[in-house]
Amino acid sequence: MTANSDIRHHNVSLLSIEHELPPEVVSSAYFDEKLAATYKRLRMPKGLLERLAGISERRSWGANMTFEDGAVAAGEKALAASGVTKDSIGLMINASVTRHNLEPAVAVNIHDRLGLPRHALEFDITNACLGFVNAMTVAATMIDAGAIDYALIVAGEDPSPWHATALRILDQPETTRDDVLAQFATLTLGSGAAAAVIGRADRHPEGHRIKGSVSRAGTEHRYLCIGGEADEGMNTDAAGLLKHGLQLVAEAWEEAHEQGWDWNDMDSYVTHQISNAHTNAIIEAVGIDEKKIPMTFPYWGNVAAAALPMTLAKEAPGYSAGDRILCMGVGSGLNTALMEITW
Repeated sequence: MTANSDIRHHNVSLLSIEHELPPEVVSSAYFDEKLAATYKRLRMPKGLLERLAGISERRSWGANMTFEDGAVAAGEKALAASGVTKDSIGLMINASVTRHNLEPAVAVNIHDRLGLPRHALEFDITNACLGFVNAMTVAATMIDAGAIDYALIVAGEDPSPWHATALRILDQPETTRDDVLAQFATLTLGSGAAAAVIGRADRHPEGHRIKGSVSRAGTEHRYLCIGGEADEGMNTDAAGLLKHGLQLVAEAWEEAHEQGWDWNDMDSYVTHQISNAHTNAIIEAVGIDEKKIPMTFPYWGNVAAAALPMTLAKEAPGYSAGDRILCMGVGSGLNTALMEITW
C-alpha cells in the first residue's frame, strides 16, 4: 500500500458549516500603490496580484476585530445552525495558522469565550492550510470510536501582520525581483473564519455524511514555504509549491481510485483557494470539470486553513440531498487530503 492514509468513516455527519467575513476590504490595487516605487525601479508592471493570481481583493478584520473574534462568531453560527447544545460538545479543535502566542493554545480562548463545558476537550491542530480538513478527520475518527458524540471545529485567520512585513521588506532600496517573487504569495493571503459541527449520523438523518478521506505527505518539500513570526514574514517558492503540490494531489487522487474511491464525477469539488494558476493546474492534473469548482479566491484571497471551509459554507445552501462533494485540501509542508461528503 503506497498511500499513507485511507480513512473510512461509518457514523459521522456534517451538521453545519458556517463562515464569518471580516468587515474591511483590501484591494490588490492598495498593494500596487504601496509598491509603486519598487515596481518602477525593478521595471515590473503593476497589477501582478490580479493579473497573475486572479485576486482583486481580500478581507481584513480592521482595528476593532481579531481572528479570534471571527472564530467565535463562526462557532456561534455553526452551533445555532446545527441545533446541538453547547453542553453536548465533547471536542473543540482550533485549526488556524494564525496565533497571538505560542502558549496557551488558541483553542483555550475560543473554548472559554464560547462557554463550552469543562468536559469538552480543546486543542489546536496546525498543519498550514490543511488544518481544518485534518481536524475534521480527527474529530470524525473520535466519533466513530465512540469517544465523543459531537465536535466543533473552528479556524480564524489574519495575515495582516505578514502583509505589513512583506511591504516593509519590499520597500527597501536593495529589494530585488527575487524578493518580490518570494513575498508574492504573502500578499495573496486574506482574513476570514469558519466553523463546523459534526456528530453521529445515526442521530441526525438530516446531516451530510462524511464518507472518509485519503491523504498524502510530501515532507521533502517542507522548505518551499516558511512562515515565521510577524516581523520575520513568510518566504515562498510559489513555482515549487505549485509543481510539487499538484504532483502530491495527483498521486493521492490516483491511489484513492486504486483503493476503491470514485471521484471522477462529483457534483462539486471544493478546493483550497489559492490562485488562477493553482485552480487551472488542479483541473489539468486530475481532469475535473472547472464548472464544478466554486472559486472564492478572487475576492477573499487565500484564507489559509479557513479558505476551504469558508468556500464550502458559501456553497452549502445550493447543494441538494445526495450531492457528492469532494473537499481537496493542500497545505505547505507539503501535505494533501481529499475528503468526500455526501449531502
